[in-house]
Amino acid sequence: MAKKIIPLISIIVITVLGLFFIFDSGSNHDVLKSTFEIDATYYDEGYVEISYLDKTSKTNHVVLEVLGMDKSFQKTLSGSKFVETVPFPILPKHGWQVHPVTFLIDHHDLGKVSLKTEIHSFGEDAPPIIYGSP
Repeated sequence: MAKKIIPLISIIVITVLGLFFIFDSGSNHDVLKSTFEIDATYYDEGYVEISYLDKTSKTNHVVLEVLGMDKSFQKTLSGSKFVETVPFPILPKHGWQVHPVTFLIDHHDLGKVSLKTEIHSFGEDAPPIIYGSP
């Protein structure tokens, strides 16, 4: 009898812990989604406009980086709101996926937060944002 109860209790404990982690990470995702707004839009004039907004106004600083460029673009910005213009005279051969835009955020309440998105052309829908911790 005891041999049957121990595996059953183990399965129940593992399931409860798994559900806890799933719901806990989902609520964190919701907090990040409701706190930050980012976008990276390409304009035919040959530049990308990158915008950042922290609705809580508690950002200490942000390290902004556009990956995949010949000459790397990285800039540290302070404040909870900014718009940065990055020259991009040549469209990428393999699409915008090879040039992700990352934000490493130092936030007063949330600590270190990382966000990632892709550039999209003006008039197109923005790609999804990936939320995480470094």
